[in-house]
Amino acid sequence: SGSGKSTLAHAVEERLHALGCHSFVFDGDNVRHGLCGDLGFSVHDREENIRRIGEMAKLFVEAGVIALTAFISPFARDRERVRHLVAAADFIEIYCRCPLDVCESRDTKGLYRRARAGAIAEFTGISSPYEAPKTAELIVDTGKDQLSACTDQVMAFLRQRGVAPGHDHA
Repeated sequence: SGSGKSTLAHAVEERLHALGCHSFVFDGDNVRHGLCGDLGFSVHDREENIRRIGEMAKLFVEAGVIALTAFISPFARDRERVRHLVAAADFIEIYCRCPLDVCESRDTKGLYRRARAGAIAEFTGISSPYEAPKTAELIVDTGKDQLSACTDQVMAFLRQRGVAPGHDHA
């Protein structure tokens, strides 16, 4: 929470849309209340949450839609499981690097404060670990760089990989 995942994913989606690309952002706000509304935040529930998102993203990719997923997926094994659901060319892991203190400073919901007070168990970065990716295809420093620079970096990478066409004018 607070690393800029959803903000970046939505900014990238806007750029893709401007280029005529069909895309969809999966994030906690549009998944946790519906498809994964029956899940909590235990290790098992987090694994299941990421599995379901991966399966949905796979269906979207198979339909020709660029699926952008913006989730706290703290465990490398869960990210690897999702990586193996789709063709290698269809999975791009983008790590939004952001120091914990910056994440906390962006916390408008008070989640970090509540986690530090013990009101939220197994909170990533506080009472539950986060395993930083070792094989991410792209790393963006959302803790240091402006949103526009991070978005430019992602779009350049997507063009290089043939996911996004030509040059965007956003």
